[in-house]
Amino acid sequence: MLILGLNAFHGDSSACLLRDGKLVAAVEEERFRRIKHWAGFPSQSIAYCLREAGATLGDVDHIALNQDSRAQLWRKLAFVARTMPSLKLVLQRLRNRQKREGLREFLARSVPNGEFRGTIDNIEHHLCHMYSAFTVSPFREAAVVSVDGFGDFSSAAWGVGRGETLSVDGRVYFPHSLGILYQALTQYLGFPHFGDEYKVMGLAPYGKPAHLDKMRKILRLETGGFSLDLTYFRHHAEEVPYQWSDGSPECGDLFAPALEELLGPRRKSDEPLSDYHRDIARSVQAMYEETFFHLIEPLQRQTGLTDLALAGGCAANSVANGKVRRMTPFKRVYVQSAAGDAGGAIGAAFAVWHKTGGKRSFVMDHAFWGPHFSAEDIEGVLNSNASRIEAAGCMIDRITDEQELCRQTASAVAGGKVIGWFQGRMEWGPRALGNRSIICDPRRADMKAILNAKIKRRESFRPFAPSVLSEAVADWFEEDDDVPFMMQVFQIREEKRPLIPAVTHIDGSGRLQTVTQATNPRYHALISAFRDITGVPMVLNTSFNENEPVVCKPEEALDCFLRTNMDVLVLGDFMLRREPQKTDATEAEVAETPAQ
Repeated sequence: MLILGLNAFHGDSSACLLRDGKLVAAVEEERFRRIKHWAGFPSQSIAYCLREAGATLGDVDHIALNQDSRAQLWRKLAFVARTMPSLKLVLQRLRNRQKREGLREFLARSVPNGEFRGTIDNIEHHLCHMYSAFTVSPFREAAVVSVDGFGDFSSAAWGVGRGETLSVDGRVYFPHSLGILYQALTQYLGFPHFGDEYKVMGLAPYGKPAHLDKMRKILRLETGGFSLDLTYFRHHAEEVPYQWSDGSPECGDLFAPALEELLGPRRKSDEPLSDYHRDIARSVQAMYEETFFHLIEPLQRQTGLTDLALAGGCAANSVANGKVRRMTPFKRVYVQSAAGDAGGAIGAAFAVWHKTGGKRSFVMDHAFWGPHFSAEDIEGVLNSNASRIEAAGCMIDRITDEQELCRQTASAVAGGKVIGWFQGRMEWGPRALGNRSIICDPRRADMKAILNAKIKRRESFRPFAPSVLSEAVADWFEEDDDVPFMMQVFQIREEKRPLIPAVTHIDGSGRLQTVTQATNPRYHALISAFRDITGVPMVLNTSFNENEPVVCKPEEALDCFLRTNMDVLVLGDFMLRREPQKTDATEAEVAETPAQ
């Protein structure tokens, strides 16, 4: 059975394909369109998934869509009757519903090779999130929680997964939303773009929770959930401008004038950040965590379960995720690599698989489900760009011995070089996890400044993450667990923090990725080679991009390398260097001061 899962007509459009209950491919449309969080119909993602499976649309049995406009219908009607929102808002919702119901027409127009003759299954949004968290997790039984902005008139849902079954035991309904609270305050702080919430999370440790009392006026905790004071919001009563079609998703202001009366004037996007803004960011994060634990702690008490699976856009709050074991009796936490709406494609597909009687036989223990390119593909790109490469003063070596390739790369990292690392299949989800990564030395205190000057050009307060050998986690972090998708933040051991300043955030934490030999042997070999040179079993890892989606194709990696000041590019077995490297001298220098 072939099941095509889709997140369509929304931000982070995506597609995935299951064959007999096992994932074959998954990718976000932004990687092909080269527009961050691309919203619309994921036609190129669908085409890729079908190619990867050697299939056509005519071979697909089910298309599972991450949305069901019939869900919560009586609640929607009751809300309209009770509140009488603006006519524009009602018409906007109806237009969105009509667009989703034209799925067969979209397929016929935009996906070649075969007519779809199967069944279209609409799966309720939060059920998709919950399936995407639990059914691909290593847990046979777990508490399951989904929290986001909104989907199908809900903003949160929770329950229990057991085997192939999943119960929804509680919800928070429109217009109350923890995701809307965080997004509205993100806009207030001068970060207006879709997905900017991670900037507030990165800014928060620089401030104090001095305004938590005001946050508690905006959001109230209640038995079984929470509620917003709607005085401070617009989304429930007015038409908020949205852009969900064929481009970058955009969202108008979600907060009402009352919020500025409470907190003061909003920050303009070009205005310098003050201590007040940092304190607001910390207060927002503190309110989020207070509410998050208010949801999951009763669920743990009621079920007695010690495994937790999380999804929804709010599950990208890696700071809160990393505190679960310290704050609750939960002992294991699983967050798949695309926890937000893109991941709903997987949840929809697995919901249909289990609805049709399929059994669980798949665990997502890595994120490498995207396009891959052969040595011949890469060599062709290099040959066709030979004049550009020569003009940039680059030398090219082909190193087919993997250990030697990793040793030379690790030596360059230890020498302070910035490395573009392009290998294997592209990652699924927003994080670069060792196949489309920029790699640097975590020991250098100036590496954040070097990266921002050479390539990333991003806010100075945003941290960079460590990729660490899984067998070394307990020696370097206060907790020991598998975190393969960089979705949890742990505290770095105090005595280790001075050794790795480039990946240690101001509060002593690090958003780690654990790397195993089984799931990514080449990346594991690279980090192992760096450990052998320096004594440090981790590297700084950031996404291979420059204010764009993560690179997908080798030509995009080469373009990014040539237009930035990256020092080395490793494309498969090919190594491009801008200047000769004194490898032996570099190794001798770093060997003088190895980490303890």
